Amino acid sequence: MLHSELLSQIPLFDTMSHEDTVALAARLTAKTYAAGTVVFNMGDKGSSMYIVSSGSVQIFLPGSPGADTADEPVVLKDVRTGEYFGELSLFDDKPRSASVSATTDTVLLELTREDFSDHLSHSKTATMAILAEMAERLRETNVLLSQRAAHNVVKEFEDNLTWGQKLADKVADLNGSWAFILFLLGLTVAWVFMNSVMAVRFDEYPYQFFNLALAILVALQGPLIVMSQNRQSSKDRAQAETDFRVNLKNEVGIEKIQRELAAFRAETLKHLEVLERYGRHDRIRHEMPKKK
Repeated sequence: MLHSELLSQIPLFDTMSHEDTVALAARLTAKTYAAGTVVFNMGDKGSSMYIVSSGSVQIFLPGSPGADTADEPVVLKDVRTGEYFGELSLFDDKPRSASVSATTDTVLLELTREDFSDHLSHSKTATMAILAEMAERLRETNVLLSQRAAHNVVKEFEDNLTWGQKLADKVADLNGSWAFILFLLGLTVAWVFMNSVMAVRFDEYPYQFFNLALAILVALQGPLIVMSQNRQSSKDRAQAETDFRVNLKNEVGIEKIQRELAAFRAETLKHLEVLERYGRHDRIRHEMPKKK
């Protein structure tokens, strides 16, 4: 696929004219990375964006260092052929917010900030197209962040419970209630009364049958309660993982929108300065004949 065709498929550049796209594609530089090679690390100074011409890369947050407490890297996204990353570095020189490594033998097309800025300085239509696309992306990001990202882990667990698991939960709930304590107390009093006062005494003191029934009840309750507790632990872990993913998404999304807002403001101010400069030149040109 031609470089200009790859470039035209990127939302950031798809509103540019064909001539601008071809001219910008001529500034792309192809770079080859073997599988496992790091393209850049989080915290590195960013000065270019990349388009995947072939292969794939992985964007991730590196784990915390430490022999005993090292965390696993958090994978944010897999970027494949025709996709891109690092586009915000075209607008600012802030450190990279994540690390990128090649997952297969990969060819990347690099567009530096210097080449991008030079191209925009020679094309007003390209500048306006980029500004329009940035504004649209900001609106889409706002809509995305306003949508609900979490899902109800508890409901998902309950919807997939078998009858045995539901029974275990019911038993665990019942055993932890005052209703069960009062029921067991009332049953004990009634049993003792029937076998000590009434004429028909089917289980006299020391109430061996009643003790056997209580032993069987305790033996059955134990495994059921443990099953319910284990499932609750799994439910809590799943909820914690969901909360972590939601918080991670919010953190990355907020950081991204802040950077995009800063880049959009900088580009808007730059464009307004150009328009103001042209306006001053026009006023000077109109005023010169009057002075003569």
